[in-house]
Amino acid sequence: MITEQLTIEKTYVASKTKLHYQRYGDGPRAVLAFHGYGQSEGHWRSVASVLGPEVSVYSFDLFYHGKSRLVKADAPITKKRLAELLGEFLHEQKITKFSLLAFSMGAKFALTAVENFADQIEQVWLVAPDGIRAQLWYTLATSPLLMRGLLGRAVLRPQRLLGFINKLSEKRLVDPGLVRFAEWQLDSREKRLRVYRSWVGFKNLAFDLKRLATLLNRKPTPVTFFLGKYDRVIPHTGLKQFIGSLAKADLVMLDAGHGGLIYDVAAYLRRHPETRL
Repeated sequence: MITEQLTIEKTYVASKTKLHYQRYGDGPRAVLAFHGYGQSEGHWRSVASVLGPEVSVYSFDLFYHGKSRLVKADAPITKKRLAELLGEFLHEQKITKFSLLAFSMGAKFALTAVENFADQIEQVWLVAPDGIRAQLWYTLATSPLLMRGLLGRAVLRPQRLLGFINKLSEKRLVDPGLVRFAEWQLDSREKRLRVYRSWVGFKNLAFDLKRLATLLNRKPTPVTFFLGKYDRVIPHTGLKQFIGSLAKADLVMLDAGHGGLIYDVAAYLRRHPETRL
């Protein structure tokens, strides 16, 4: 049940940065949740509904999604600035201990929180997390400059980029499932603009995996990974090394692809209430 809607807004000169979130539940245990690309805070409703009455889920819109706004839409956000925004939120809500829940691109926000608030974190749940191993699409979007320019031009005329991706598929350098995923992400101007802004806007949210492991192993902090057996966007094989470096990690492998993993996690938690946060 939704108990209240909350927004946090900060004003800089004549512009505003707005980090919007919705609170689900009113329990004493705080969970900060970050959705994936092309979604909004509402995508966590199904998971929040099964976490129990002792939990409050603060579900955030990522920038370029929902109601969250950056001061400069085309200026990449830094980890320092994101940490400041999250720190202000924690201070305003008087939250001293919390857990993290993140899907896909949202993991970049959660891992930034790990870097800056490790001692305050109780648990981490990562659903097909981006930010641990570089993915082809993110690499194309951010470097080298030629590829970034290609994606920028694709906002108006996507044919050249789609042709390039199809050539990679023909040479078996890209999984056909990823080609279909790219076509879906580029099938409207609105989507193409969001792809460009999201991938370029979050390019500074990169992580030293050894440092992350050290921070998570300090207590150690429990980390649960929910991965899709058929996920071609965030393949589980690319996460094995990082998972193996953690002192207290659990892996839940689901018979699923990428897009609907949040709902698969919710269904899993209904069947296995003992695994809830």
